[in-house]
Amino acid sequence: MSSNIEIRRICAWCKQEFIAHKTTTTCCSHRCANLLYKQKKREASIRANNQVVEKAIKEKPIAKIRDKPILTITEAATYIGVTRPTLYGYLKRGELKASRLGYKFLLKKEDIDNLFNKPIEFKIPVRDKPSINDFYTTAEVKEKYGVKDSWIFHIAKEHNIPRTFHRGKTYWSKKHIDDYFAKKAPDPEIKEWYSTQDMQEKFGMTLTAIYSFVSKNAIPKKKVGIMVYYSKKHVDIAKGLIAPEEPKYYTIAEAMERFNLTRDQLYHYVKYHNIPRIKVGKYTKILRAELDKFFEPPKIE
Repeated sequence: MSSNIEIRRICAWCKQEFIAHKTTTTCCSHRCANLLYKQKKREASIRANNQVVEKAIKEKPIAKIRDKPILTITEAATYIGVTRPTLYGYLKRGELKASRLGYKFLLKKEDIDNLFNKPIEFKIPVRDKPSINDFYTTAEVKEKYGVKDSWIFHIAKEHNIPRTFHRGKTYWSKKHIDDYFAKKAPDPEIKEWYSTQDMQEKFGMTLTAIYSFVSKNAIPKKKVGIMVYYSKKHVDIAKGLIAPEEPKYYTIAEAMERFNLTRDQLYHYVKYHNIPRIKVGKYTKILRAELDKFFEPPKIE
């Protein structure tokens, strides 16, 4: 039986205006009502599943290690409720002790409990920021690095480079400016470069094709004034003109993937076992031969 009541409503599903004949009607059609009902059921199911998973995540690690007398680094960090780097800090400062077994470091649960049985007076550490005394003027930055005024102010704002004003001039922290450009410096091992014009003439490429090619193949580049240069060796390898050389170093990402390590684990092994590494611009590279040797399976001769 239809009602003579006419109520203007907005459909809860499609958001279209319609005339309802009941005060309980929320959708403009049977189809919208079905879709809204299915969405609510789906959201309720997802919420219930997430609650079960979150509860399992919170309870499982603690339940697993509750009765273990010996803990790994990850288990000890979970037991205390800190991150792995924080736990490594405790070990480095001698607040906790660990024993090495193979590639793993193990801690006594008893030692961790004793750490909290001897509380010390709480003091907030105060770090005094070193004062900045060496500066570049804007003109000096422009002359040294060949950049524009607007570029300097944009990069300084983006990277929080300290500055000060004195007698109408802007002064920039020399250390921060030099550090920024050092990170952007090209690989010093690259000696030969193609200019954009060289690539156009040699390979018959348009500017658009060049930009797409170097981006797709991650070709190292450097900028000198308004001129951009691309690594000749990397371009020739990507073009198939020369065979790629066997790399001497792993990047951090390559080593993590190769040996299935986290970044913290990798840095710990490299530092603890004095595996040679170098800094190339903003990248850290690890000597491939030494890292491969370290992770070789044990053998009896």
